[in-house]
Amino acid sequence: MQKIAETPFYKNAFQELNYSFGDFYLFEDFVVAEIKEGVIFNWEDHAKQVVEEIANLYEDNVKNIVYISNRVHTYSVVPSDWLRFFKYSYTLKGYAVVSRGKRPILEKLFMKASMRNFVSLDKAIKWAYELRAENNARSNRLSA
Repeated sequence: MQKIAETPFYKNAFQELNYSFGDFYLFEDFVVAEIKEGVIFNWEDHAKQVVEEIANLYEDNVKNIVYISNRVHTYSVVPSDWLRFFKYSYTLKGYAVVSRGKRPILEKLFMKASMRNFVSLDKAIKWAYELRAENNARSNRLSA
């Protein structure tokens, strides 16, 4: 699996957030997360802190963000914690999982955003750009 820092996209990140449990790379329309090996990623210990910081950095545009989970390491996610994410009125434009392993079936049950699985980070990022283009086209139609 390719890390975001090993791609040409990396230079376009406007911010990098580094925590003991993972690294998050912020771009105009998407966030790439790389959680560290062996972490059990949950709301209270990890996600809440990251989500609050990202929401502050994106301000009004946070609802149009695509979250890309680049699973370069093996770790676990507490899928039901997505309910806590939505409980606080956070939303996403889309959610992508980049993995060569098994697909996240349980997460899909709790996800309210459009969700896709990819085997390459490049394809996930291209999908994030496609969602942005769709959103822009929709906005243009509404304002016309």
